[in-house]
Amino acid sequence: MDLPKPEITELARPYWDALQQGHLVFQRCGCGQAWLPARPECPACLRPGAPWERASGRGTLLSWVVYHTAYHPAFADRLPYHVALVQLEEGPRLLTRILDGPARLTGDAPVELQVSHEGEVALATFRLAAAAA
Repeated sequence: MDLPKPEITELARPYWDALQQGHLVFQRCGCGQAWLPARPECPACLRPGAPWERASGRGTLLSWVVYHTAYHPAFADRLPYHVALVQLEEGPRLLTRILDGPARLTGDAPVELQVSHEGEVALATFRLAAAAA
């Protein structure tokens, strides 16, 4: 079974296009607030039209959960799998997947972006940084 595909809206298109090119972007407002996912206005000051900024690809693993039950049939052959919360060096947080096995994960571990492809969709996934691995 095919994995569910993200809905690529015009607002979020820069995010998905950047991943296809091998890097990650996020929005940052003139007030300094940075965020993901895309939204039309700043969550802090409500100013519209924040530009996109390229992320370094480095971050910190804040938390994760290991799923032993597939809540969608497409994930059944991937059990157990984990979903992680990563804080990018630039501030935004991203729900993602860490490609290293759950036994190697530790809180506050440094991670690095690795763009993965599921069919024609590029996804922001991460690996433990070399210093942590």
